Amino acid sequence: MTSSELAYAAVRNRVAAAHHPAGKPAQLLAVSKTQSAQAVRTLAGLGQRHFGENYVQEALAKQVELADLPLTWHLIGPLQSNKCREVAQHFHWLQSLDRAKLIEPLDRYRPAGMAPLNVLIQVNIDDEGSKSGCAPADVGALASAVAAAPRLCLRGLMAIPEPTPDLERRRLAFRRMHALFEALAADHAGIDTLSMGMSEDFELAIAEGATMVRVGSALFGPRKPA
Repeated sequence: MTSSELAYAAVRNRVAAAHHPAGKPAQLLAVSKTQSAQAVRTLAGLGQRHFGENYVQEALAKQVELADLPLTWHLIGPLQSNKCREVAQHFHWLQSLDRAKLIEPLDRYRPAGMAPLNVLIQVNIDDEGSKSGCAPADVGALASAVAAAPRLCLRGLMAIPEPTPDLERRRLAFRRMHALFEALAADHAGIDTLSMGMSEDFELAIAEGATMVRVGSALFGPRKPA
């Protein structure tokens, strides 16, 4: 087996073996930011279909090069207002919605011939000053605004907890996110995605209720400079 095959099989096995409280398998999102289109093509050849990108222009270039593949593209990095048109027209998922001003242009620019854009609200669960995401208290209002937009589809929440070496603190952050997710699901139909957990902690995130994990270095190796 090639190194890519070994890494992909190892991650998929770990995801499958992780214990989700509801007994549901978590979905694997391959984080391909700073990786080449060829690296994405290689992983796609092994069966991976969902890929996450941080930078809109980088992602658009890969989409052109990989247009022959049936891939699903997620924007997981912060979204600037001037990139709403590109995201609305070229992505399947936006995982980083964190403020109300993005909702109207995303809805307006989403082509009528495409399915609604799947949206996750990013929550700054540890109140980090340098990190994107809304406050937990703002989730309800943002969710209602997304749900009212006809070309957007509210699917759930995303978070990047503080990267502390204290795994118990990470666990508590994941647990708070799961409580927010359950509260959101009680208020809105179709809520099914809680995106949290990365290469170093995705098994812990799954144990606390993650339905999607975002894995980069464990699949592709150490991140290349942007």
